Amino acid sequence: MRGFYVFLLAVLAHRTAVVGDEHDHKYKDKEEVVLWMNTVGPYHNRQETYTYFSLPFCKGPKTTISHYHETLGEALQGVELEFSGLDIEFKENVPQKQYCEIELTENVYKAFVYAIKNHYWYQMYVDDLPVWGIVGEVDASNGREVDYYMWRLKKFDIGYNDGQIVDVNLTSDAKVKLVPGDKISMTYQVHWKPSPMPFRRRYEKYLDSSFFQHRIHWFSIFNSFMMVIFLVGLVSMILMRTLRKDYARYNKDDDVDDMERDLGDEYGWKQVHGDVFRPVGNRILLASLIGTGYHLATVTFFVIIFTIFGHLYTERGSILSTVIFVYAATSPVNGYFGGSLYARQGGQLWIKQMICGALVLPAMVSSTALVINFIAIYYHASRAIPFTSVLAILAICLFIILPLSLIGTIVGRNVAGQPDNPCRVNTVPRPIPEKKWFMEPIVIIFLGGVLPFGSIFIEMYFIFTSFWAYKIYFVYGFMLLVFAIVITVTVCVTIVCTYFLLNSEDYRWQWTSFLSAASTSIYVYFYSIYYFFFKTKMYGLFQTTFYFGYMALFSIMLGLLCGTVGYVGTSMFVKKIYSTVKID
Repeated sequence: MRGFYVFLLAVLAHRTAVVGDEHDHKYKDKEEVVLWMNTVGPYHNRQETYTYFSLPFCKGPKTTISHYHETLGEALQGVELEFSGLDIEFKENVPQKQYCEIELTENVYKAFVYAIKNHYWYQMYVDDLPVWGIVGEVDASNGREVDYYMWRLKKFDIGYNDGQIVDVNLTSDAKVKLVPGDKISMTYQVHWKPSPMPFRRRYEKYLDSSFFQHRIHWFSIFNSFMMVIFLVGLVSMILMRTLRKDYARYNKDDDVDDMERDLGDEYGWKQVHGDVFRPVGNRILLASLIGTGYHLATVTFFVIIFTIFGHLYTERGSILSTVIFVYAATSPVNGYFGGSLYARQGGQLWIKQMICGALVLPAMVSSTALVINFIAIYYHASRAIPFTSVLAILAICLFIILPLSLIGTIVGRNVAGQPDNPCRVNTVPRPIPEKKWFMEPIVIIFLGGVLPFGSIFIEMYFIFTSFWAYKIYFVYGFMLLVFAIVITVTVCVTIVCTYFLLNSEDYRWQWTSFLSAASTSIYVYFYSIYYFFFKTKMYGLFQTTFYFGYMALFSIMLGLLCGTVGYVGTSMFVKKIYSTVKID
C-alpha cells in the first residue's frame, strides 16, 4: 500500500525529482538536512500566504543542495519551498551562529512593521515536518508609542531515533527593536538529541486529539445514527404500510365493474403510471450531473479509504494529489452512469452528453480557481497557481479524463442503455392537478435538504475548523461513517418526498428528487457564511474571495453527490412500486 502512494505521487510530480534523504527519511551521520522555508502570512488568514523571502529576510551562506522536489498537489496548495541557506548536518550541533545581516532601510523597516502589525507568521519544513515561527511582536507597554520587535535567533531542537528525524521544535529568541537604519544580525542554533519516539508516531504531536475526539463529536455521530434509524423506520413502517393499503385498494379492481372504475376509484400515485417514466426535460444536463455525482461519490469513498490506511495527511499535498489521481483514474464511472442514463432517456446526442459530463465539474473548478488566481497574482500570493501546473491539469483533462469518460460512456450505452421501465408511457402528457402549496416541487426541494444537513452539521464544523483554522483533520474514520449516514438519510428523505409528490398526482419526480437532495448544499453554504462572520477573524479581499469561492465549490460538489444519491434511491423506489402494482 505504501508503494502505491509513492507511485501515485511520482505520477503526479511535474518537476524533476531526485530521490534523496528527504524521500526515505533515513540519514547517516553528518549527512545534509535541508531546512525549507515555505510561506509567510497573517495568522488569521490562512490562505493569504506569500513566499517566505517576499519579506526582506536574508538567506544563509549555503547556496547548493543535493535535491529538490515538489508535487502537483503542493503546487496547487501554494507550497513554495525555498532553500534557507542554513547548513545543517545530521547529529551535528551548531552553536549560535550568525548567518546573515539585515539592514533596516526605510522600505525594509516598513515591510517588517506591517508584518508584525498583522501578526505574520511563517512556516518551514525539516524532513517533511512542519515548523512554525512568528516574525515579531508589538510592545505598547510604555503607553506613549508602539515599539516593534523582531526575533533574530532561531533555535532548533531536533530529536532523532535510529537515523531518522522524529521531532523538530523551534524557539524564537533574542528579540531586537526595529529602528530605521540599524542592522540586525540573524542567527541560528541547532541542538540534536536522541528521542525514544518511533518514526511512525512522529506526526502525532501535530494532531489535536482533544478537539476532534471531543464528546460533542461522538454525540453528533450518535445523534446522526439515531436519525438514520428513525428515517429507515419511517420509510419501512409508515410508507410501506400506506403502500400496502394502496395495493389492497387497487387490487379490488377484479371485484368491481368497469362503471365503478370509470367513476374514479383509482387515485393517487397509480393515476400517473403512464407519465411517471416520461423522458425528463434537459436530459443532457441531468445525465451529466448524475454521472458526475457517481464520480464524486466514488472519489470520496476511495480517498477516505486511502487516507485512513495511508495516513496521507502527514505528507504535504498528498491528499490533493490523491484526489486528482483518483478522479482521473475513475473517469469511466462518470461516463458509464451518465451515458447509460442518457441512453435510457432516449437521448441521441451522446457525444455532447459525454463531453458535458466529463468537463462540467473541471470547468466549474477551473473558472473559480481562475478568478481567485488573478486576485492571488495581484497580491503576489503564493496561492497563485503556476502556469506549469495549469498545463498539467489541462493535460489530465484532455488526455486522461476525456478518453476514459468516452470508454465508460460506450460501455454504459451498450450494457445498461436499454429502457427498463415497468410501465408504458402515454403519448399525451397527463395534466397535473392543482394541489396545496406545501406539495409544490419548489417547496419539497427546499425542505428536502434540511434533515441531511442536520445529520452532517457538527461534522461540517470540524471540517471547516480544520481547513480554515490551522488544525490537521485526521479522523477520517468519522468522515467515512458520516459519509454513510448522509447517504442513508438523503435516500430516505428523498423517497418520502417523492412519494408525497406522486400521491398528489405530480409525475415530475426526476428533477425534484435530484434537487431536493441537492438542496443540502444550500444549507451548507448558508452555514459557511455564518462560520465566516462568527467563527473566524478573516479579513481582506483575497481571503474573502478565496473562502467564499472555494466554499461555493465545496457546496456544489456536496450537492451533486447528495442529488445523485437521492435520485438513484428514488429511481429504484419508483420502479419497485410501479412494477408491483397491477396496471390495466
